[in-house]
Amino acid sequence: MALPESTRATTLPGGRPWALGLALCLTLTTTAHAQTRGIYTCIDAQGQRLSSDRPIPACLDRDQQELNPSGTIKRHLPPEPTAAERAQQAERAREAAQARDRERRDALRDQALGLRYPQPASHDKARDAALASHQEAIRIGQQRLKTLAEQRAAAELDMEFYKADPNKAPAALKRQFVDIDRGVAAQHRFIADQEAETLEVRKRFDEERARLQKIWAKEPGNMPN
Repeated sequence: MALPESTRATTLPGGRPWALGLALCLTLTTTAHAQTRGIYTCIDAQGQRLSSDRPIPACLDRDQQELNPSGTIKRHLPPEPTAAERAQQAERAREAAQARDRERRDALRDQALGLRYPQPASHDKARDAALASHQEAIRIGQQRLKTLAEQRAAAELDMEFYKADPNKAPAALKRQFVDIDRGVAAQHRFIADQEAETLEVRKRFDEERARLQKIWAKEPGNMPN
């Protein structure tokens, strides 16, 4: 039976009526894509305006514009960064990461500090204990200096017998003066170290107190009167 005239008009040779529909679909799709694709435009280093359907390699070092099919600006494409600019960006990223790490560590430290000293009284007690240990060490050092001074005074009395000719003094007596002088110097260094550590303890507790004031402020009952 012969096909109707209207059917024959849309049938391709070989009896594939679907082929025409597929070709038409592809054509419409391509046309629609072309209508929605933007146009890139820029002015190159020679002052010439260039246009393309994709970013323009000759303008990677300068601003480009992507236009809508209607000619309006869709977006601006900044120039690609130079090696120096990329290095600066990497450095800024590194510094930002370090800042975030510091903030995280500070937050954890504050949390631990608040748990350790939930109230001002607990911090005062720890401060007094830390200072007391160094003050006791200084007291012991000063007492040791007093003892050495007494030993030297006794040695000087013994040395009176050899005042006319000190070279005749026994070696043990001479050695005693050397040992006393070394002991005095050692005790002075020890006391100076303890005094320096006392200053460090005061500084550390003062810094902790400043941070704790902010933590305690969140709990009004913890604030000192």
